[in-house]
This record gives sequence, C-alpha cells and structure tokens, in this order.
Amino acid sequence: MFTERVYNFSAGPSMLPLPVLEQAAAEMTNYRGTGMSVAEMSHRSKMYLEIFETMKTDLRRVMRIPDEYEILFMHGGATGQFAAIPMNLMPLTGKADYAVTGNFSKIASQEAKKYGEVNIAASSEDKDHTYIPQQDALRLAPDASYFYYCANNTIYGTEWHYVPATGAVPLVCDMSSNIMSRPVDISKFGIVYAGVQKNMAPAGVAVVIVRKDLLGHEMPITPRIFSYKTTAEKDSMLNTPPCYTLYMLGLVVKWVEEQGGLEAMEQLRTERAGMLYDFLDESRLFHACAEKSARSGMNVTFRTGDEEKDAAFVKAATEKGFLNLKGHRLVGGMRASIYNAMPVEGVRKLVDFMKDYECNNR
Repeated sequence: MFTERVYNFSAGPSMLPLPVLEQAAAEMTNYRGTGMSVAEMSHRSKMYLEIFETMKTDLRRVMRIPDEYEILFMHGGATGQFAAIPMNLMPLTGKADYAVTGNFSKIASQEAKKYGEVNIAASSEDKDHTYIPQQDALRLAPDASYFYYCANNTIYGTEWHYVPATGAVPLVCDMSSNIMSRPVDISKFGIVYAGVQKNMAPAGVAVVIVRKDLLGHEMPITPRIFSYKTTAEKDSMLNTPPCYTLYMLGLVVKWVEEQGGLEAMEQLRTERAGMLYDFLDESRLFHACAEKSARSGMNVTFRTGDEEKDAAFVKAATEKGFLNLKGHRLVGGMRASIYNAMPVEGVRKLVDFMKDYECNNR
C-alpha cells in the first residue's frame, strides 16, 4: 500500500491533474453552497446547466472549435462511435475508407462493415503496427463517405504526425488518446471524437465534434441515442448525461487553459516523450518498439526482448510507485502512458529508476 500518490502510467482510465482532483474533492459534498454534490444534481437544474454550458464554452475556446461545428457528449465511449459513425455518415455514398494502424481502428473498420462497404485505405499490420503509412501509401476512394483513422495508437505506441489529405472526402478521426495534447486545426475534419478517460476526464462519455453539414444523414435503423442530429437538437440531453464526468471535464479544460493552453501541453508532451525516448535510444537493456518516425508522444512502448526480464522490471517499478507499466496483453512488454496530467517530474524519476535498474540488472 502507498501512503502518497503514485506515478500512474495507465493507458486509461489515466491519472488526472492533482489540482482538479483537489477541487473536485473540496466540492464533493457541497458544490458552491448548493448543499449537494454535482453527482446528485438534476441535469435540468439551473445550477447544473450553468456547469454544462460553461464547460462547453470553455472547451470550444481552448480547442478553437469553429462555430460551424456541434459539440456532442455521447454515451458508449469511443467504442460506441465505431457504430455511430457509419450509421450517421455511411448513407452519403454507401462506402468508407479506413486506415488500420492499430487494434482500435481495426475494430472500428470491422464494425463499419455491418453498415456499408469498407475499403482498407492503409494498414500497418505487415509490420505489427510499428509504423504509420505516409500520404503516398493511402489508397483513397474518391467516392467514399468519409476517411477514418485513429490519431494515436495506445497499444502499439504509434501516432500520426500529419493530417491525411483526402480532398472532398470528410476526415473522421479518433483522438481519444492525444486530444488536447497539442493544437489541432479542427476545420480540416468532418468529425473529431474522443473517449475522455485518457486525457480529459474520468470514463463515461465520448466528446464528438461534428461539422454541421454532416448532421441528418443517418440510417433509418440508427438508434435515437446514436443520432448526431437528434443529439445536437437536444444539446446532448436526449436522456440523462453522465453529469459528474462532464463536470470533471470542465475542471480539466480550465486546468489546461491555466497552464497555458494547448501550446503549453505540446511543449510538455515533447519534453516528457523526448526524455524517455532519449534514454531508450541509449539503453543497452531496453529498446523502444515503434519506428522513430511514428513514435507516440502519449504512449511509449518498450521492452527488453525477454518476457521474464520485462515482468521483473514491471514488478520492481511497481514497488517503487511507478504503476501500470505493463504492456497491453496483445503485445506484452512495457508501456508508459504520459498524458497531460503526468508531471515532467514523474517521467524524470522513471528514467532515473530505469537507469539504476539497468546498472543493477544487465
């Protein structure tokens, strides 16, 4: 058992900023003189609607979301969007392009096949998802309803460092694990979405940013709860939303802005990731898994090359307060998830521990 906070390198649900947790704790039983917790409030009450509208306004400002985009808060997390996206957009032409560069984009493409024709426009499966296909490798269909990709791959530790050019075909991007870690030009996309549990809030909602001209094309079979048009018309309150998660999202957005916004988040992610990759490139015990050109700034995957040594390292790290470094069950090895809330000090201390561990375990 630990008597102090640990460094939590979980891929999600992930650590939250300490000031956010402290504010939430202070407001838990009596939010600003209401005599109740936000978790107990009616989503139709004046106080909660103020929380909701402030959060939504702050998110639009911090992410620089243009007015021609709706911001939706939907049930089912990112996995729910694997079905919602084709149900809402596939009717445009009956087909869609998918880039398969990891486990979640593969699942998304398989889900989409239930609703229309799916063209695998790119895949990195030939090299176990250790790289990202470049623009000239994309096999684009000019009549696709949309082009889908996952910006950051938590399991394999790769990240798209460019925005695909698809002409008039709308871009749909899963940004679950790198949203708000750097500035993004939302106007390049038809839809940007994210499950919040990695970089924005506790688990419980998907943020869906959708261009307004893409509303209203859903299939007749689309459940109302998954209809973008209906969700927009009801301001994400078709039914009871995950009220407390959205309150926490608002606190995180304010924290990001107080730190200097997305530019500051990008500087911090560069510092954290650079520190860890620099050590891995020099290490004689550990090595990074992803190709250099595709390395993720959020999820650093690495290993020793020996499963027993990997397990011994994870055990030793856990005992020192560096938790959740075990890699995903599909790939093994280790993974350090270094989202916005991870302090630079946490990565520095991890690297120092890894250096000492290497000296004593060659």
